[in-house]
Amino acid sequence: MTSRILVTGGAGFIGSNIVAALSDQGKSVVVCDWLEDGEKWKNLAKHVISDFVNPDELEGWLESNGKGLQAIIHMGAISATTESDGDLILKRNFKPTLMLWNWATAHKTPFIYASSAATYGDGGAGFDDTETEDALQNLHPLNLYGWSKHAFDKYVAREIASGAMTPPQWAGLKFFNVYGPNEYHKGSMKSVIAQSYPRIAAGEAVTLFKSHNPDYEDGGQLRDFVYVKDCVSVILWLLDNRDISGLFNLGTGKARSFKDLASAVFAAAGQQEDISYRDTPIEIRDKYQYFTEANMQKLRAAGFGGNFHSLEDGIMDYVTEHLAKDDPYR
Repeated sequence: MTSRILVTGGAGFIGSNIVAALSDQGKSVVVCDWLEDGEKWKNLAKHVISDFVNPDELEGWLESNGKGLQAIIHMGAISATTESDGDLILKRNFKPTLMLWNWATAHKTPFIYASSAATYGDGGAGFDDTETEDALQNLHPLNLYGWSKHAFDKYVAREIASGAMTPPQWAGLKFFNVYGPNEYHKGSMKSVIAQSYPRIAAGEAVTLFKSHNPDYEDGGQLRDFVYVKDCVSVILWLLDNRDISGLFNLGTGKARSFKDLASAVFAAAGQQEDISYRDTPIEIRDKYQYFTEANMQKLRAAGFGGNFHSLEDGIMDYVTEHLAKDDPYR
């Protein structure tokens, strides 16, 4: 049987970019996801897929078809930071990750899963990807999504501290603010780049949130924006380096402002900059992060030597190679 790689959430944003890279390498890729009635299928349309699995049938599929899996890359989850249904979050985020961890451990299969920078909460405890129980206990996520990711990170930390068996390779990736092709189905959860580009290309103004923190000017709120193609490069590196395990930040290590981001989109689109500001909605104002920046020393120390796009270079590639094209998909 041809060695295959399972990608859960494979029709989603980050997942479909992973599928694209693996397919381009000639790998045999199995996608687990819901396509639903939207246009997520377009995220996969250019690539060869070996099999499709409905997430509700995943556990049974693994028992019947999982022999010989080269790796499991688990990106599937409810990623909306506004989701408020705790039972649904447990069902879709924590429980499947636990099932896959246990399966990968039992079947000695490398396991890479998506954590999130949302686990850091307001950033008051810093952005260090230390994976000990004590360090993780100091983090306080601000939303249900971040808590679901943090809960699993803490589970793994306790398993390791107790000497329990783990997959032969495991990696939890704390994604920061990822942007890039194939995020078009995400609605209000799309990056500001994807949401603003059509207006900017049409010569219109862009509106950003005002700052409600005296330490930051309007548009000066800072994020670690990371291009999805760089995230995929890290995952491919992990697949090629099976001796590397751990919980790792995945950002650029350099925080940039939303104003910088908007300016870069105007420049990439060849339009004159025109930015205005509006109040941050009350319902998210008390949970709004003003600064995130990944400490990337741990991944570098593990041996990753790849470069990350600067914000300007990443946005230029995204706009010219995707958003400005008739077919923006990767």
